Order: sequence, then structure tokens, then C-alpha cells
Amino acid sequence: MSESNAPAAVDARSTVSKSAAAIERARAAGRKALIGYLPAGYPDKQTSIDAAIAVARNGADIIEIGIPYSDPVMDGAVIQAATTQALANGFRVADVFDVVAAVTAETDAAVLVMTYWNPVLRMGVDEFSRRLAEAGGAGLITPDLIPDEAAEWFAASDKYGLDRVFLVAPSSSPERVAMTVEATRGFVYAVSIMGVTGARASVSSSAQAVVAAAHAAGAERACVGLGVSRPEHVREIASYADGVIVGTALVAALRDGGVPAVGALARELSSGFGTDAATPSSTGA
Repeated sequence: MSESNAPAAVDARSTVSKSAAAIERARAAGRKALIGYLPAGYPDKQTSIDAAIAVARNGADIIEIGIPYSDPVMDGAVIQAATTQALANGFRVADVFDVVAAVTAETDAAVLVMTYWNPVLRMGVDEFSRRLAEAGGAGLITPDLIPDEAAEWFAASDKYGLDRVFLVAPSSSPERVAMTVEATRGFVYAVSIMGVTGARASVSSSAQAVVAAAHAAGAERACVGLGVSRPEHVREIASYADGVIVGTALVAALRDGGVPAVGALARELSSGFGTDAATPSSTGA
């Protein structure tokens, strides 16, 4: 792509956050945001696109597209197996931009990429950010990047108008929470447990405290992830958080029942808000 077609530099003070806007649209509709995670390239590139579109058309306000990675330290067994298969099938990091572009073309969902930092470094932070912006992506969720080490990402995300979603956890000190909130644009990702991803029978009791700490530090939006798999989890988290993040349960549904199953689960989970959340992010039939 020629340099003249690249997104113009953006003043950080005037940047409009796509993921924040999606959360606020859900709030205006009287509910909290549903955020769905799926890995790019699983079980193949086109199916991962179709699955993400189905999740958006069945209740999700924000889609997280994960980049398969060979050393996924935060991912549980289900997501590890899916990303391992995607890599074995020939997934390459550059493929994620095709996935993002296809999903943004078919839905109104904000599309974030969730990635460990090494793939971004290997491509080049500015190059990755430029290509993500060109694809219509909202920004990045970076589970292993801390604000202290993110100067290059700050510059690129401001330049291309991208959201930067950092994580806080039960172990985060008040000082660390404050630093993370200050560095974040879009929403703060509140990790509900210490451990890897995975569907659980109940949501950790520490989730509410993590969200409260983020709000107390000035976060306008804090969303909870890790362990969400049922409508009752959505209902519980929605009572105190601004958004609910679902990953493993959706990946398992895709594994077991394909695109129809993942769409059906998204609709079922959105029912936990107690409102008609049908097709909030659809631009087509």
C-alpha cells in the first residue's frame, strides 16, 4: 500500500476509542457490553471469520481476535489446542489483518486484536499498528506488555488512533492499577483470577474487587474476563462491571458445533443481560 493511503497521524487527545464507543452504545441500550474472543485461523481462516461475524450478529459488541502464538502463557487448554491447530494449518501473523478487515466489513462490532507482544515486535510496532488501522481494527489487548515497557506502543497507538487495553489482576497494587488505568485507552481488562483462561463453574469472588479498584483509580470502563461461560455469569458480572469477556466457552462451541453453535452460544450469553441484545452489531441480514 502506498504511503499516501496510510492512516493519518492522530492527536492522542482527540482519539476516538472504538471499543469505548461500543461499550457506551451498550450502556445507552440499558445493558453492559458483551465481548467475545476467538482465535484467528481456527479451525481455518475463513471459518474464524465466519465465527467472529456470527458472534457479533448474536449479541457481541466487541470482538477479540487472538493471534495464535507458540508460547501462550495465559491461555488454558482449549485455547492452546485451537491456536496450536491454527499454527499447524499454516497461520501467519499477517493473516490477522485479513480476519479483522473481513469482520469489520460485515459488522459494527469494534474488533480488537489480542496478542502476546513478541509477534508485534517481530513485525515492527509501527508496521503492525499501521496495518491494523488500515484493516479497521480498534486496537490491541496485550496480556504480557506492561505500561512501563510500552513506550513504542504508546507512540504507534497515538499515531494511528488505536486503543490500548492493558490488564489488571487481583495481585495488582494500587499504584500498578493507577498506572494501568492511566495508560489504557478503551477499557481496562480486569482479570478475575490468577491463572490461565478457561471456562469455570463460577466466577471468582475477586473479580468485583478488581473492577472496584480500577474504577477507584479513574477507569471509566472495566471489563471482566477469565472463567465466563454461562448466562448467569454474565448477569453476575454485569451487576458491577462495564463489560463481560467470554473466550474459552466460545472456542469450545466452535470446536464442537461449528459456526452455528458459536452463534447460538453468543445469543444465549447475551440473554444474561436480561434485555433483548439480538444483533446489536449486525450490518447485514
